[in-house]
Amino acid sequence: QVQLVESGGGLVQAGGSLRLSCAASGRTFSASVMGWFRQTPGKERDFVAAIRWSASSAAYADSVKGRFTISRDNAKNTVYLQMNSLKPEDTAVYYCAADRDVRVVHTTPSEFDYWGQGTQVTVSS
Repeated sequence: QVQLVESGGGLVQAGGSLRLSCAASGRTFSASVMGWFRQTPGKERDFVAAIRWSASSAAYADSVKGRFTISRDNAKNTVYLQMNSLKPEDTAVYYCAADRDVRVVHTTPSEFDYWGQGTQVTVSS
């Protein structure tokens, strides 16, 4: 079992930066693929980024490549999402997720086993 708590969301102007954190509890954190997703009202939850337990590889949605960076600190049981050059279209609720299947870095929400409660990110123009 893994419990996830996101923090770091807020209001920022376009072009600005935010760093989201996801604190995890549970013995299996280091053995999980960790991901970030986002969702706006009335739309499906979209993949943003994911990272293997060893941090040896990461995957990004095309819309955030070059602007967002996912990282993890297994000693602190925390995964981060550094978001730079933010755009109004990045506005969403951002969710942290954990996937027990470490063989593949999945990008679909249904593949992830545990979810946080989400944190709001609002980018003003």
